[in-house]
Amino acid sequence: MTNTPLTLHLYNTESCVKEPLVPLEKGHIKMYTCGPTVYNFAHIGNFRTYIFEDLLRRAIKFFGMKITQAMNLTDVDDKTIKGALAMGITLDEYTQPYKDAFFEDLKTLNIEPVEHYPAATEYIAEMISMIHVLLENGLAYVGSDRSIYFAIRKFPRYGCLSHFCLEELQEGASLRVVADEYEKESASDFVLWKAYDALRDGNIFWESPFGPGRPGWHLECSAMAMKILGSTIDIHVGGIDNMFPHHENEIAQSEGCSGKKFVNVWMHSEHLVVDGKKMSKSLGNFYTLRDLLKRGYTGIQVRYMLLHTHYKTQLNFTFAGLDSMQTTLQRLESFILRMEEFVSAPSLNSHAPNSGIKVDEIINIADGKFSEALADDLNISLALGSLFDFIREINAYCDASGMFPTEAAKVIALLKRFDTVLGVMKFDVQEKEIPIDLQEALQKRIEARAKKDWALSDQLRDLIVSRGYVIEDTPLGPRLKHNV
Repeated sequence: MTNTPLTLHLYNTESCVKEPLVPLEKGHIKMYTCGPTVYNFAHIGNFRTYIFEDLLRRAIKFFGMKITQAMNLTDVDDKTIKGALAMGITLDEYTQPYKDAFFEDLKTLNIEPVEHYPAATEYIAEMISMIHVLLENGLAYVGSDRSIYFAIRKFPRYGCLSHFCLEELQEGASLRVVADEYEKESASDFVLWKAYDALRDGNIFWESPFGPGRPGWHLECSAMAMKILGSTIDIHVGGIDNMFPHHENEIAQSEGCSGKKFVNVWMHSEHLVVDGKKMSKSLGNFYTLRDLLKRGYTGIQVRYMLLHTHYKTQLNFTFAGLDSMQTTLQRLESFILRMEEFVSAPSLNSHAPNSGIKVDEIINIADGKFSEALADDLNISLALGSLFDFIREINAYCDASGMFPTEAAKVIALLKRFDTVLGVMKFDVQEKEIPIDLQEALQKRIEARAKKDWALSDQLRDLIVSRGYVIEDTPLGPRLKHNV
């Protein structure tokens, strides 16, 4: 495999160029990723972002760096409060089932666990402290409604991420927004602390030196990121819809509080659309992961679908596309099985000694191409292309001359290396337990074909297929494979 050192280059939304990833602490990346608002089940658009974040995390480790990552759980905002009050239960009782579901979904999609999952409600004290500092620094003020706002005109760097020009606002205009989410085109003073409103908040509020209320959504991420990862972090990631105003506001309040640069590299994934249209419940094209599982798809199929397009390219989700993922994954599984059979069956070798040099060459070239693609801003399409080129070359090599067990073991080792990034392959697949009656049916079919009893052969084949298995020819003879 290649030993050529490569540097991971990533597109920085703030600078608008690809930059080499240089950790603040040698060999150690600190990354913050925006997690779910736990008022409902996460949908596939959310998971497009979470899969991208997982790919980035795995790539950082692939290139030999350690990572400390925090992904927040927004459990207090307009939506969660409204939901809890409507059901007459506590905020925790309302959000906990969705937190549990989120972690189940992460496992289903083979998304690696991160080091920290801070919930906003656990960091209220840190948020209050930040507001104190922003008031002292003259960047925040008390509004007429008793809420506390950040004055964006007093922060010269406002607009550095979204490249929004404050001068476009009318001189002297006073715009202020108390809602957690608002129009993306509106550059407005945003709320840091929402004063208590009995009709809106019911019994959900916190006491503070500013009076009862609760923190603004934007402040939550800043407080959690800085408390866990420090005043300056290497990478901050989220969906493109978070870039403005959420991430822009994070920069303003974080840097306004610490006096230091908040984030070195900002990264944003593009939207997911369904059949070319924006996903929405009104159009009937809104899907959670659980909706897809109920239709018979697997988590790995969904993962591959959400993974295979570059994160800066809009992903068009279709069921035809999702169906095709099954064929691709079966191709991977069949190839892995073939290599494992060569490892376990030395008698299958048919070529001359020293031909392993050729296999080493194919492996080194594939490893180099995969790594180079990944290093170029996570060019996953090119990386996957190099993987399937590799499979095609190795299959052709095996067809022509067989393979030594040591060669096949090297091939499997490279696949496992690639899968530390991809997270979609299954190894030791031949060990999957197959029902005894189907194993017996396969043996009877082999005997029937030997006797040229085609009617019985077809009958046994149909029985096997009806039970969800297919018959696959391998170097060791016919075998059964589950039709995943």
